[in-house]
Amino acid sequence: MSRHRLIIDGYNVMHAAPEYRMLMEHDIDAARARFIGDLTSLAHDEGRVTVVFDGGGNPASDGAPHHIGGLAIVFSPAGVTADTVIEALAQRARERGEPAMVVTSDRATRDAVRSGTVAVRSSESFAADVRGSLSETTLGGRSSRKGTVATRIDPEVSRTLARWARGERR
Repeated sequence: MSRHRLIIDGYNVMHAAPEYRMLMEHDIDAARARFIGDLTSLAHDEGRVTVVFDGGGNPASDGAPHHIGGLAIVFSPAGVTADTVIEALAQRARERGEPAMVVTSDRATRDAVRSGTVAVRSSESFAADVRGSLSETTLGGRSSRKGTVATRIDPEVSRTLARWARGERR
């Protein structure tokens, strides 16, 4: 059996977690980079991970997936909500018989995707587990992780995420 697919409603999880929500109030690009950095450090344990951000209000967004450190990052195409993209990804997994977990607290999306091989998880629960996993990195007084989030995310990657959010390819 294949590893499961994890489909994450990016902004929904970020709004559910105080550490990202507070940062979003001042700098959404930095908050998104921190969230992606945290997920990248955990993605190797989760199978295939797709993070979907709402880019529907951006006329330049084309919905193409971008890849960073084991994650597929998608900004929904112009005129399409992140929820629509998430529902399509869940449907595709279900049609393939692939186990998938959708992470969102959006009730309509949860109701639309939950069936067959697709399960759902709340954004709050997922964010708490990410926080817990990140805090369990100290072994014998030394961190088992390679630096802080800020040092793990290359500044160029952060700038790239910001360009993708604006729908720019290069």
